[in-house]
Amino acid sequence: MDISLSEKLKKIVLLVLDVDGVLTDGKIIIDDLGNESKNFHVRDGHGLRLLMRSGVNVMLLTGRTSKVVEHRADELGIKDVYQGAKDKAQVLGEILRERGLLGECVAYVGDDVVDIPAFRMVGFSAAVAGAPGYVRAQADYVTEKAGGAGAVREICEMILNAQGTWSEVIARYGMDA
Repeated sequence: MDISLSEKLKKIVLLVLDVDGVLTDGKIIIDDLGNESKNFHVRDGHGLRLLMRSGVNVMLLTGRTSKVVEHRADELGIKDVYQGAKDKAQVLGEILRERGLLGECVAYVGDDVVDIPAFRMVGFSAAVAGAPGYVRAQADYVTEKAGGAGAVREICEMILNAQGTWSEVIARYGMDA
């Protein structure tokens, strides 16, 4: 891992995630009754749980509003969920001010043009593989995995490794780093 990335990741106390295209593959399925469904990757969810257990907070910040997102957040124990955020940078700025957080202590993962202003407010920004080139060009890091296919787990493990907590996390499972 690049030393500068590692230094940025050491400071992270809050991971902010877009949902559609980051925690999911970006597809929204709506049946003929209007019921919505999304695909989430189980390893992304477990990575988030590992990260939260190590003391890093997780927040979802999405432009859409969906009961599916509420259910997934509840399942993972994510308390901070902001839906319907048409201006993510504005919402993120308010959250940082309310919590007294410096941007350098926050990581943000996105996949589209609406995420770029938020990238500029944080200490570490990541775009998922498959994001448009102009979005990837604005991020500190581009994941190897696609959104909804392990990209979030990749970021979680990067943070845990940079903060020196990965070995503690996997020791719970009888493994050495």
